[in-house]
Amino acid sequence: MQTYLQSFNILSPAEIDVFTANATTRVLKRGEFFITEGKVCKEVAFIKSGILRSYYTSASAEEYTYCLTFPNQFMTAYSSLITGNPTVENIQAMSDVDLLIIKKEVIDDLAESSINGLKLLKIIAEQQYLHLEKRVFMYQKDAAKARYLELFKSYPDYIKQIPVKYLASFLAITPRHLSRLRKEII
Repeated sequence: MQTYLQSFNILSPAEIDVFTANATTRVLKRGEFFITEGKVCKEVAFIKSGILRSYYTSASAEEYTYCLTFPNQFMTAYSSLITGNPTVENIQAMSDVDLLIIKKEVIDDLAESSINGLKLLKIIAEQQYLHLEKRVFMYQKDAAKARYLELFKSYPDYIKQIPVKYLASFLAITPRHLSRLRKEII
């Protein structure tokens, strides 16, 4: 996490030290949850290793995977963290996951005590928005094969760890279609 924070060239070494000193470790086994629907999110996770899947359950009890998060990225139930309202999403470990956890109070303190902290949070929020926008455009513009290839190009070692049904849901295709795409690409 320290290297990730340094990459922004915003926080001073002392600010990074305070931030990382307040992080605690948590390990999730495959299938365990970071947060479940109906709970208020009060922390942010930095993924040291492993994969997290964010999904929601429809009224017909179908699960829709809308986000996969990989190592060296932050993850949280963002709208719940901001509003203090219960989340509508579930964040689940797709593999054993090593996390660094930062409490919301630590983040809020950084934003209040440091203009650099506020700048960093702004940039991270902007990155989240851009990531979401890219996903929306990708679903509307790109074919399923292009979506799969983009994910494969970015995270080839991790794709194998995600069950087909979740990967297919993330790509907005059926598991059968995903199997055909994989065969075609090989």
